[in-house]
Amino acid sequence: MAESNIKNPFATFGIEPRFDVNVAELERTHRDLSRVVHPDRVASSAERKNAVEHAMQVNEAFRVLRDPVKRAEALFTLRGIEVGERHEPKPPPDFLMTVLEQREALAEARAQKNAARITALESEMREAQTAAESRLARALAPGADVDLAKTEIGALGELRFYRRFLEEVSAIHDELLEGAAPGI
Repeated sequence: MAESNIKNPFATFGIEPRFDVNVAELERTHRDLSRVVHPDRVASSAERKNAVEHAMQVNEAFRVLRDPVKRAEALFTLRGIEVGERHEPKPPPDFLMTVLEQREALAEARAQKNAARITALESEMREAQTAAESRLARALAPGADVDLAKTEIGALGELRFYRRFLEEVSAIHDELLEGAAPGI
């Protein structure tokens, strides 16, 4: 595979660069590609080295494409838009206030071991995550104007927040389940 495919996971998978990918189809393609490039399928050491490199490239491309944050970052990069904390705009104050309120509500629900409230906060975050993903899908659609992508780069930062929040919710759910489990 060409060197440029390393920076373009979509090319590695032979799919159009877009945010709204079919993850189930990605998984099938990953399995198929993994079989084709598997190092055990070749005999010579030179071919094996090449196969290992291709397998690593396929696996890395899969990690990027199945992850909405990494996929969005790849799409912004392909459009020549730098991503990362130093390049993205600061979140608006109202978003930051919402983040603070949600974090406080989660901490309170955790302290009270209020599973229903934690689940409700999780649901709210999943809805907000879906809305941010929809904005990114429109902004990063094939043929979409680069200026539209630039205006929606803030949705990428939001997506990062939602991910961290939902990871914390998952850890809290695990914590509550452990506390509910009978002692051994």
